[in-house]
Amino acid sequence: MLASVQVDFFSMENIMTVNTKLSAHLEATLGLAQIKDIFWNQSAPALYEAAMRRGEAHVGKGGTLVAYTGSFTGRAPNDKFIVDEASSHDKVWWGEVNKGISEENFDKVLKSAQAFLSGKDLFVQDLLAGADPTTELPVRVITQYAWHALFAQNMFIRPADLQRSLGMDEPRFTILHVPDMQADPEQHGTRSGAFILLNFARKLVIIGGTHYAGEIKKSVFSIMNYLLPQQGVMSMHASANVGKAGDVAILFGLSGTGKTTLSADPERLLIGDDEHGWSDQGVFNLEGGCYAKVINLSAEAEPLIYATTHQFGTVLENTVMDMDSRELNLDDASLTENTRACYPITQIPNALYPGKAGHAKHIIMLTCDAFGVLPPISKLTTSQAMYHFLSGYTAKVAGTEKGVTEPTTTFSTCFGAPFMALHPSVYADLLGEKINQNKVSCWLLNTGWSGGPYGVGNRMKIRHTRAMLNAALQGDLDNVDTRTDPIFGLNIPVSCPDVPNEVLDPASTWADKAAYQAKANQLAAAFHQNFARFADYVTEEVRNAGPLAGR
Repeated sequence: MLASVQVDFFSMENIMTVNTKLSAHLEATLGLAQIKDIFWNQSAPALYEAAMRRGEAHVGKGGTLVAYTGSFTGRAPNDKFIVDEASSHDKVWWGEVNKGISEENFDKVLKSAQAFLSGKDLFVQDLLAGADPTTELPVRVITQYAWHALFAQNMFIRPADLQRSLGMDEPRFTILHVPDMQADPEQHGTRSGAFILLNFARKLVIIGGTHYAGEIKKSVFSIMNYLLPQQGVMSMHASANVGKAGDVAILFGLSGTGKTTLSADPERLLIGDDEHGWSDQGVFNLEGGCYAKVINLSAEAEPLIYATTHQFGTVLENTVMDMDSRELNLDDASLTENTRACYPITQIPNALYPGKAGHAKHIIMLTCDAFGVLPPISKLTTSQAMYHFLSGYTAKVAGTEKGVTEPTTTFSTCFGAPFMALHPSVYADLLGEKINQNKVSCWLLNTGWSGGPYGVGNRMKIRHTRAMLNAALQGDLDNVDTRTDPIFGLNIPVSCPDVPNEVLDPASTWADKAAYQAKANQLAAAFHQNFARFADYVTEEVRNAGPLAGR
């Protein structure tokens, strides 16, 4: 009978005892005083209930939690700062990406956040970043919103899944998430009302002025990109999977280039879709979940990811939904192109959790070429792989950052410059070592445009991209003849199973051959201009691994 069920763990007395202890701890360590109530490590169902009760989100068809983030529907890279303090000053690669903020201004923001949170409820999740127990990082996410707490729970590794618990006082990084608070640039030294402030010495990140949940995820990734290379571990903005023979593939790429889509292969086990480390033991996921773009997602093209958009536990961000029927419209970009699904990786049937595997056999560098001139697939030497890794050429796809409304050509160093705190040569040297030590085959895969630039040509067909990727991973291209592209110096296979030969030659897809030549030379020149800043940090072989045109 129901009356006989033991529910002591959920008793109000127990909850109040836990909250009192945690409240005292947060006041002593973070200055968070007079908090109304603290909801610590609540389960997904409890966070659903809280989000509904508080009017934070809606339930979509199938049981997803649908949330909307207001004016910020992507990251705010111009509002991210690293505290310039003694322990990290000589390690951080300062510049346009890694902008400094003073300790004094950081303290001002923290003091304002402490005052802002007084009298408010807080949701706290204690989680882990990194599936390798030798380098794992305990992370505490403290947020105003239940749905953001569920996002964090989905994205990182849940200690309970490893039959572990994190002590209240266990050393950790803390993410203090205050989305409703607006900074005052004159008072706080920020650029705007939004702010993402990383303090490596204090092991504290403060996020505010934006409800976009991706800032939580990327802050943790930025921390790991700072810590892991100092331990000799390669950190990567990449997805990864492993075949039945144990052959690990790493797919580098920025948001919107296809990392999540291409790594979710029913014939391979998914290690992770976005952030990884590579140690002396092998490749491991830094996360416990996925954060997939879902605009124009279909059950036919991407069945594994599509299924998550109709499952309990998934958090959908800025997806248009009929409030009566609760039907989702994944093709509607009226709010943003950057619609997202956040779900535990265990919702992918063939996922490894926690994600750990051996050393990589294949490296795929994904580029979304808005010029429409790069070959759809090319075989890379180690030097070319390091060159293109440092270049990180792609197009920022609409919606991935605030203000980006159409593909914008960019060179994002290491395919993740916004999240790389150290000098790029640190990551490139580690990559070169891993490639040579493990005899890795490397490929450049263009998921961008063909037959002309953006606005003229067409986006690469996903079935062709998948066919080329599968051929590379299965070894079907190992013995295929190649030709050297006269402009970019890339080795292009002359044939590929299930791909028309003409697709493999970018020039042949253009109606105007002179226009192709001009656009290709333009991109080659851009490569050279961008790489000049790395010339003093690489070998002559790597310097000469770029485009042939314009040398």
